[in-house]
Amino acid sequence: MSDELYYAEHFNEPEMPKTEIPTTRIDLTKLQETVGSIKHELRKVIVGQERLMDLLLVAIFANGHVLLEGMPGIAKTLTARMIAQTLDVPFSRIQFTPDLMPSDVVGTTVFNMQTSQFVFNAGPIFANIVLIDEINRAPAKTQSALFEVMEENQVTVDGTTYIIEQPFFTIATQNPIEQEGTYRLPEAQLDRFLFKIQLDYPSRAEEKMILLRFQNDFGIRQVKEVKKVCTAADILACRALIEQVFIEEKLLDYIADIVYQTRYHSDLYLGASPRASLALLKSSKALAAMNGRDFVIPDDIQRVAYEVLNHRILLKPEREIEGYTTKDVVNEILQQLEVPR
Repeated sequence: MSDELYYAEHFNEPEMPKTEIPTTRIDLTKLQETVGSIKHELRKVIVGQERLMDLLLVAIFANGHVLLEGMPGIAKTLTARMIAQTLDVPFSRIQFTPDLMPSDVVGTTVFNMQTSQFVFNAGPIFANIVLIDEINRAPAKTQSALFEVMEENQVTVDGTTYIIEQPFFTIATQNPIEQEGTYRLPEAQLDRFLFKIQLDYPSRAEEKMILLRFQNDFGIRQVKEVKKVCTAADILACRALIEQVFIEEKLLDYIADIVYQTRYHSDLYLGASPRASLALLKSSKALAAMNGRDFVIPDDIQRVAYEVLNHRILLKPEREIEGYTTKDVVNEILQQLEVPR
């Protein structure tokens, strides 16, 4: 065998599959009606936070999980509870504390005296929507109980694997300013979240609107007005539609370039994993569909880039001391790369 043939066989890059251009348009009417109904119900209680609502819906439809980070009292938990209330699926809430054990999350096997057999008692993670409040208050051994279920949608206890019903969506919250009694989430745990959404205080106008809305409702009785408008079947149908959304090959190159740049950026100690590329793909498709398009445009990728990447990259200590942020890095990468036309 000649040298040319040997190198062609062993070292050439594999031929990439061609992107098929769809011949028929996708009817996104049902998906848009579902999004509109959910947001209408949320607005009965939640003031502002429009971007948060959009990103939460993107995560649900893209089959991802969300980490909400923000100061205390800005409706992180309330928003998570309300979005669960609009969905006609089982919901559970887990308050993470320093003494919480992994078995308190996934469940445990107990001995039934009547049948003389061991029976598995499922934990609160066995729900379609799971709110994990203050996730960084539990130690690493409890946080690790989420690794398998968030990635593989299953739980293994005593050698037996239990499948989680779809849709499965986890919303975790944490406060960035608290250090006492908290445990930093490891990078492997953070990488399992589709988005890390950082929330800010409301504007002055929104603050006044909050006061006007709840001036005669100290107990927030308005939460009872939020109705269930979406079933598990609706969510799965929306996910199936989003998978069909078309994305050009040059946009796939754009996603690959964004993630690749994080791995060799001079200001970063750790770049993003291939899971970030898939997250950009899925979330940009979901965002396009929610906006009534059956094809992805560069704006869709750029709009979700920061939330996908900010928790997957680590700044070098010297740059962090100088006040540089991950948002600066993501913006720099987006500005340097040529936007596909």
